[in-house]
Amino acid sequence: MKVVVIGAGAGGAAAVAELTAAGHDVTLWNRSADTLSPFAQRGGVAFEGVLGSGLARPRAMTADIADAMENAEVAVVTLPTFSHASVAQTLAKAGWPSGAPVILNPGHTGGALEFANAYRAVRMDLPPVAEFSTLTYVARKYRPDQVTISGRAKQVRVAALPGGKAALAAACTLFPGATPVADVLATDLSNVNLVLHPPGAILGAAWVEARAGDFTFYVDAMTAGVGRVVRQLDEERRAVAKAFGHELPNLIEEMQLIGTVEQNIPDTGDYVGAISGGSANRQIKAPDSFNHRYYREDFGHGLVPFLAMANVAGVPTPVAKSLLVLAEGLCGIDFSRQGRTAESMGIAGLSKAELLQKVRHG
Repeated sequence: MKVVVIGAGAGGAAAVAELTAAGHDVTLWNRSADTLSPFAQRGGVAFEGVLGSGLARPRAMTADIADAMENAEVAVVTLPTFSHASVAQTLAKAGWPSGAPVILNPGHTGGALEFANAYRAVRMDLPPVAEFSTLTYVARKYRPDQVTISGRAKQVRVAALPGGKAALAAACTLFPGATPVADVLATDLSNVNLVLHPPGAILGAAWVEARAGDFTFYVDAMTAGVGRVVRQLDEERRAVAKAFGHELPNLIEEMQLIGTVEQNIPDTGDYVGAISGGSANRQIKAPDSFNHRYYREDFGHGLVPFLAMANVAGVPTPVAKSLLVLAEGLCGIDFSRQGRTAESMGIAGLSKAELLQKVRHG
């Protein structure tokens, strides 16, 4: 399959490594040529970790979207979720083929809805769109020319917007372990980072400032108190999902399916023990500042869309609201206005029945 991977961060680099090894014809696009330059100088994307080690050589690496799109059959968007709207408009303006699927890996919470809304602001012929609930990799770029892949998801939920069967099929072909679910609300509300990051980011904020990230987020910062808040936020997430007709597993059970929590833990209700003991995440460092994506992404594009969905569902979410208020104070950012809002997702003013109609039947 001829694939254009959009985004040359850790997720995009990991996707290039996996898709190239699987025999796909891969092009890597990134808006900034500077990000691509270290890969170009090395002659490809160096990788190490659970996918082995080596040098993945895509067909092309370019900052020209027209070149990247040439003969492409599918786009895999691996950029941070706050880029979804701008990428949608970039593809729409560049003439992305209306029948060629777009896969958001990940969509996180509300990604497909926001992508579609932004795309339609330019063109109405929306291509087939599917989203993953979370990135299919645990990956970091510790060097600009190499990605370290410490985890590969065993199972990740994927869903398509109405009319997106081709995108769903492509996602399952390209990424083994993709598990289709009923609609994008199920993937949106299975976003583990929505629950996993905000409590520790808020309750560990003093350490973030004092230590500039020199501690482990999932071990040092995963204390008993943080674990209790994670559990309460998780209960709110599952309550909202249930209001839309989805019975979702708790955070620990979801992470077991993904593979970031060990299968043999004795108690899936032990959030602290399960999270801190996960081998894929054990060495991950904490944010080095409030500019880190655990703040910039997981509040504005995690909690904000979650609260918008909770409002439609009529489910109270006091823990999520409190964490968001504190994040706005810490970061000095009005995430409620600048993040992924009900308006940017195109769901403002919808009733629960209308939102379900939108995601299931168009």
